[in-house]
Order: sequence, then C-alpha cells, then structure tokens
Amino acid sequence: MRLPRTRPRSLAGQLFAMQVVLIAAVVAGCAVFAYVSGSAQAEETAARQVRVAALAVADSPSVREAIRTPDPSAVLQPYAERVREDTGIAFVTIMDTERVRWTHPDTSQIGDTFLGNTAKALRGQTFTETYTGTLGPSIRVVTPIRDNGRIVGLVSAGITVDRVSSQVREQLGALALAAGGALALGGIGTYVINARLRRHTHGMNAAELSRLHDYHQATLHAVREGLLMLDGRRRIALINDAGRELLGLAPDTEAVGRTVDELALPAPLTGALLASEPRVDELHLTADRVIVVNTRPVVGGERRGTVVTLRDHTELQALTGELDSERGFTQALRSQAHEAANRLHTVVSLIELGRVEEAVDFATAELELAQVLTDRVVGAVEEPVLAALLLGKAAQANERGVELVLAEDSLIDDGALPPSLAQRDMVTILGNLIDNAVDAASEAPEDAEESGAAVPSPRLAGGPAGRARVTVTALADERELLLRVADTGAGIGPEAADEVFRRGWSTHGAGRGLGLALVRQAAHRNGGTVELDAGPDGGARFTVRLPLGDRTAGSAAGARAKEVTA
Repeated sequence: MRLPRTRPRSLAGQLFAMQVVLIAAVVAGCAVFAYVSGSAQAEETAARQVRVAALAVADSPSVREAIRTPDPSAVLQPYAERVREDTGIAFVTIMDTERVRWTHPDTSQIGDTFLGNTAKALRGQTFTETYTGTLGPSIRVVTPIRDNGRIVGLVSAGITVDRVSSQVREQLGALALAAGGALALGGIGTYVINARLRRHTHGMNAAELSRLHDYHQATLHAVREGLLMLDGRRRIALINDAGRELLGLAPDTEAVGRTVDELALPAPLTGALLASEPRVDELHLTADRVIVVNTRPVVGGERRGTVVTLRDHTELQALTGELDSERGFTQALRSQAHEAANRLHTVVSLIELGRVEEAVDFATAELELAQVLTDRVVGAVEEPVLAALLLGKAAQANERGVELVLAEDSLIDDGALPPSLAQRDMVTILGNLIDNAVDAASEAPEDAEESGAAVPSPRLAGGPAGRARVTVTALADERELLLRVADTGAGIGPEAADEVFRRGWSTHGAGRGLGLALVRQAAHRNGGTVELDAGPDGGARFTVRLPLGDRTAGSAAGARAKEVTA
C-alpha cells in the first residue's frame, strides 16, 4: 500500500524547531560553563578560607605559649575546635615538627602521625594540596609555627572535597532552575513569534514561498495591465513593466521607493493616484497615451497604501473617434440622400409640367455645385485621407447650418506627407478641431439658423459675411505640415487659454472635453505643437504644426498611391 505523501513542515515550524534547539544548546552551554567555573571558584574559595584559618592559628601567641607547656593538647584541642566551628572548615590540626598531632576533630587520632606532606612547611613555606587523610579527600593548607624565628610546630587546616562538591551541587540546582526558566521563557517567546510568522506566511514552507515568489514575478512581467502599488507614505512599493510603459517611465529608471509627485505625471493623474477614495474607470491622459485608472485603498485599521491598475485606452479612444466620424458621415449621407430625392422629384415634376429647360438648368446647377466641391478639395489636398475627411466634415457642417471653407492657400501635394506621420493622428487632430469649431460656430448668436437665413449648401471656398463659418487651412511645405482651423464662434477667453487642452474642459457640460486633449497628445506624439489665438472672424483659431521627416519615402509612397488612383 502506498503511503500518503507528507507535507513538508512550514517555514514557521522549521524556524521554531531551529530556535528551540538553538536556545537549548545555548542554555546547556551556559550551564556547563557555569558548573565548571563554579567548581573552580568553589575550590579556590575553599583554599582561600582554609589558608586564612591556618595562618591565623599559626600566628596566634596563645598557640606558641601552649606549645611550650608539657601538655600542649590540653590547651590547643579546645582552641582548634572553636576555630574549626567558627570558620566552618573540616579540621584544624596542630602538630609538632615530627608530625605528631596535638589536635584533631577525632580525639582518638590525637598523638598519631599526621597523614600528609610537611617538607615544604618545615622549610618555612605555606602550601596548599589536595590529599586523602583520615577524613577522606580534602583541600588542605600546611603552614609553619615560628617562635623567635625558630619553627616549633605546624598547622594544617582543611575542608573535605565532599563539602565543596555539596556546595557546588547546591549552586548547580539554582543554576538548573534558572536555565529551565530561561529555556521555558525562550520557548514561549519563540512560539509566539513563530505563530505570528505562521499567520503572515499562511503556513507555507520555504519551497512554497519561493515558488510563490517566482509565480509573482512571472505574473508581473506577463500581465498586460499596468499594476502600481503605493505604500502608506505614497511611495511606489511595486510597479510592473506595463505600468512603467503606460506612465512613460524609462526601463532603467529606478521607480520603487520614489513618491508619485516625483514622476512628473500630469496633475489630474497624480491627483487620482494620491486620492484617498477609490477611483473607478477614470480616463486620464499622459503625454502619449489615454489610460483608464482604477484605484483601491488598502485599509487594515490604518491606511496601508493603494493598489492601482492602469489600462491602455489609446487605441480604443482612437477607434471611438473614428466610429463617431463614421456615424456623422452616415447621418450626413442620409440627409443628403433625402435632399437628393427632393431635388430629383423637383426635376421630374418640372419635366412632367413640360418645362424641360428649367429642369435641365436646375439639375445642371446642382451637379456643378457638387463637382466644384469635389474639385476644390481634390485640387488643393491630394492626401486622400484628409480629402475624404474634409468632404465628410463639409457635409456634417452643412447639416448644422455651418459653412466649411477651405482657405485659398491650402495645398498638400500627393506624397508630401511621410509614412512616419500616422493617418490616424491626422484624422484625430483635424477631425476634433473641425468638430469643435462647428460646435462653436453653430452656437454663435449670428449663426444662420438663428437669423432665419436659408441653410447653405456644402462649400469649401468663400461665403457671405455673417454666416456661421469654419475656415480650414491645410498646407505642407518642405519642413512642416500646417493644419489651422478657425471659426466664427464666441471664441475662448484668455483666462481659459491654458485650460482648453486639459482633459474634461468643455463648454458643453459633463462627459465632454476629451477632443482637444487628444489633439495635443497626437501633436506631441509626432513632435509637433498646438497654438491657440483669436481668429480673424472673432472666434477661436487653433494652429497645429507637425515637423516632416524624410521626404524620399513619402514621395515614393505618394507615387504608388497616385498610380493606384489612376
């Protein structure tokens, strides 16, 4: 039978076991060291104690007087016992120079020969030794007794090794209790710390944490959405590759640890990242992109940071603008189809009434007007995308009672624009500027609809003064492409000149105000500039200048396009 596979111990469990072993080893080492040092210290203390007692007895005058008497033991035995009891040592033995005892704790040993070495003492030295005598192994000191410079006896004071060992054992018991307490306290502290660590690591072991880190890094680099994490002090704690790209940060820029204010982002975007409340699908513009921002504060008793996701909305916004243009074109074509049907009915009715010449004149005039419109555009603007855009916008403007005028000095030769200048950017710039100009002109007090004038036919040149009008200039020379749009609207005041290109600025209420921001973004993306001033008709005039690069590739592409058109 196959045994179930056991799960490796968690990281917290491994650290706990390691710390317990380490603490136990440290405490055991300290105990052994304390025992060894305590034993040595106890022996040293015992030797010092018996040495002091032996020297005190040898220097006592009463001892020298007793030695001169015929029976020294009668005086010295009680004296030696009092010294032994007072000092707590094992024995005090006083003897003559022939090693015959005068005193001993065991009175039956008085008169017998002292067991031990006395040669050094007879030479006048005081020495310490460990010797096994009548009381067992003992630490003893032997010192001479002098009387007028002559050695008249010896004193040996000692303490048994068993008594020293018992003192060490008593100290070792207290040390064991202290070591046990330290081990218990260390174990409890280690358990508490590791329990907290276990909660933070969710019970995972080191291999699982390493694998999770690898997955985390791979996910950050693989995900296409930008991910940004800010700590409680608004500093960047984490940012992935997509986030760097969307925020326009160079790959070698050290972003982690910097505050959001140091990234030089647009003010609205910086405000959204620093906001304390959540932000959901907010649209913001950088120098080159339109991004959707979502923020969510991380709150756990206190503000711990913010999680930010970024999505690239540039392509979608461009497609939305193109879709809006297509819808406008469709509405204009529908209206023109309705108008053409009315004119066709008029021609048919004139023929049925027998007024053929008038019918021919009416139809010819309409055809000439439409042909003039097309010829004017194609003759001045040979760039097919811009030409189509101008024709469509002329129809849209006509539906709103605004005349779209192409300036006389407009001229863009076929192939004048290099391939590096994206057609989508040209549509974004010119289309948004014309739409805003038509809105402004159609709302002016002097527009044709409010004055009761007839709705003009779509034109791209000249018009009666006082009629709502938008003038477009499209000119390309050797160095740059000039796109200028002026209207007859109310204009833009100087106080708003710096705000018109900010996302959300609009005179048409909420939900608008993205067109001019996209114009500036497209111009910046192609290395160009956008300027705003007052137009000759009193309205606003926007001028976009885009530098042109290598003309060779553009001319070749234009030649191929001309062949296809032919």
